[in-house]
Amino acid sequence: MTDKSDFTPDEWKLLLESVMMAGIAVTAAEPSGLWGLLKESFAGGSALVTAKMDGGSNPLIKAVVTDFETAQARSIARDGLKEQLTGSKPAEIKAKCIETLRQAGAVVDAKAPDDAAAFKGWLRQISQHVAEAATEGGGFLGVGGVPVSDAEKATLTEISSALKLAA
Repeated sequence: MTDKSDFTPDEWKLLLESVMMAGIAVTAAEPSGLWGLLKESFAGGSALVTAKMDGGSNPLIKAVVTDFETAQARSIARDGLKEQLTGSKPAEIKAKCIETLRQAGAVVDAKAPDDAAAFKGWLRQISQHVAEAATEGGGFLGVGGVPVSDAEKATLTEISSALKLAA
């Protein structure tokens, strides 16, 4: 069973960050106003809750989710995000997020090959869930918009590519 002890502290930090970056990449691709941002943020967080409650979750996913329950892990992830993203424009944020996902995918491929496909699929699932959380391009409160914008679809494709998953 793969868990935190199988990774260096820097690798584990990268995995924690990747969970948050999976959603942030989509949000940065097509910022959707305050309500959209709130919906997308909630969607990213709900992925952790869903994984925690899923009895059949992959051991590595469970280990990451369990660690996120600690203040220390949340602080590590939050501080890493601040360090990488502060002062960046949306396009730069998206690129940095996708690079983090690429690195995280490479780490799990190398260190946890039995869990890599499930973990990378979960990261992509988080991105998809965030993309579908808020209507894009609509008028008042998103009325008349599309569920997933072209920019978000392109970002989802980039995420799949970075994680070496079929789009």
